[in-house]
Amino acid sequence: METSQSVSGNDHPAPGAGETAPGFALPNQHGELIESRALGEQAYFLVFYPFAFSAVCGSELEELEKVRNEFTARGVRILGVSVDHKFALRTYADQSRFGFDLLADFWPHGAVATRFGAFDFESGAATRHTFLIRGTHVVDSFSSPIHQARAIVRYREAIDLLT
Repeated sequence: METSQSVSGNDHPAPGAGETAPGFALPNQHGELIESRALGEQAYFLVFYPFAFSAVCGSELEELEKVRNEFTARGVRILGVSVDHKFALRTYADQSRFGFDLLADFWPHGAVATRFGAFDFESGAATRHTFLIRGTHVVDSFSSPIHQARAIVRYREAIDLLT
């Protein structure tokens, strides 16, 4: 489901292809600050998901871990983003053996997700929205309903836009 409309009271529309991506600086599960400006021209998926340890999020992120090496070989990094605290994300990443960064949009609660139009104020969680970003611009974006994982094929279609 493609969308650029606001979600559950979020007045920020999701940036679409060709638009400037909002900047961010968030700690990962190890407490290291990941800043969009420091990523330079590297392409990356910014993968918003509601909560660590939830069933759909877990299976979805496990699928991303399975294709992580494929995406890396194609020059694309994966960055997961939720409103969970970095300490919860560390336990989650360690238990699930994720080899990609999980970023904590914990405080101010959901601020980065809000700027990306990917925050649901009713549930207090990020929505399932993915952005493929290179440099400062969105290459592609896609989303799915809260209870439905995004398809890996959709990520591959997005990567194909980079060539």
